[in-house]
Amino acid sequence: MSVIVKEEPVLVPNCDVVENSELEVVNGEEESKLEDYGTCVDVITDRVNQLEQKVVEVEQFYSTKDGAGHTNTSKSNSGGKKVAISQPSRCSSAGKEKTRGKHVSSPELMRQFATIIRQIAQQKWAWPFLEPVDVEGLGLDDYHKVIEKPMDLGTIRTKMEGSEYSNVREIYADVRLVFKNAMRYNEEKHDVYVMAESLLEKFEEKWLTIMPKLVEEEKKQVEEEAQDRASKQLAVEAAQAEKARDLSNELYEIDQELEKLREVVVQKCRKLSTQEKKGLSAALGRLSPEDLSKALKMVSEGNPQFPAGAPEVELDIDLQTDVTLWRLKVFVQEALKAANKSSGGTNAQNNNNGGEMNKTAAKRKRQITDALTKLKKAKNA
Repeated sequence: MSVIVKEEPVLVPNCDVVENSELEVVNGEEESKLEDYGTCVDVITDRVNQLEQKVVEVEQFYSTKDGAGHTNTSKSNSGGKKVAISQPSRCSSAGKEKTRGKHVSSPELMRQFATIIRQIAQQKWAWPFLEPVDVEGLGLDDYHKVIEKPMDLGTIRTKMEGSEYSNVREIYADVRLVFKNAMRYNEEKHDVYVMAESLLEKFEEKWLTIMPKLVEEEKKQVEEEAQDRASKQLAVEAAQAEKARDLSNELYEIDQELEKLREVVVQKCRKLSTQEKKGLSAALGRLSPEDLSKALKMVSEGNPQFPAGAPEVELDIDLQTDVTLWRLKVFVQEALKAANKSSGGTNAQNNNNGGEMNKTAAKRKRQITDALTKLKKAKNA
């Protein structure tokens, strides 16, 4: 990019816009105003810090939103698999899986299931399963080694009366456990094994009669829960969207306040002299391409018609506003100062490297000289 500045280059002394020496402080009242400006900047800075934290929270919400939605979908899909039961073995699998669920069966369904248990308990072969196994009385020393979780119909009835079950699938699993324990501990030809097997078959048949109602309830609850989650998610998103709008408005207000404050401060500053303008023109020519682009952007902010992005631009310093000139002055000084530090560090490093090389060369020279001296002595000897 080529920039033509309508001024002759002249070096200028340093001048900082925020120093009192650059302000026309005529009395104590002006000094008080300057302190007020500093207070305003502090207040705005605090507001910006607070808003920055809120912006981070909004960004985190939207960055995790898609991932969370995907996870919820996966959970819904996994929960929707347990629909049809065609064999007792499948009933068993479904019952165990749903025992870990969170669905609550309706009072009507619980009453229907209680009726089924009463019917099973009234069977003539049900008497061994109505109470807990008398391990000591029957001398079954190895019973607890074989059976991990003892269960009986009386215990199930007590738990139902105490509302310890929330889902009929939980009760279903315990009823099956009663008969499965008996079949596991006893041999197939044993009377208790035969009785347990017969009652389990009858129980599975009655279980299938309430399955349609159970599946309907569970499906309805899944839909209600999904709708409830969706409503809550929409409410959260609406709150975040409103929060984002409020943040945008507050940031815009802060930007406007800063712009007004900057204009007031610049008005308190003296105007740049002709020599300072010439020095600014010369300093612009020493900027790096990147810094020069930033400087031209500042000019375009004060003058929207200025073609900052054109391949070649003509910058008339005298036509720029005081605000633009002061902004350019401060920016150019900081940019050149940073460039000088960078080049100074490189030169210092080069000097250090040169010094090390000189020391190494001198050391090597001494070693060669010592070696030649020893060789000469050896020949003379």
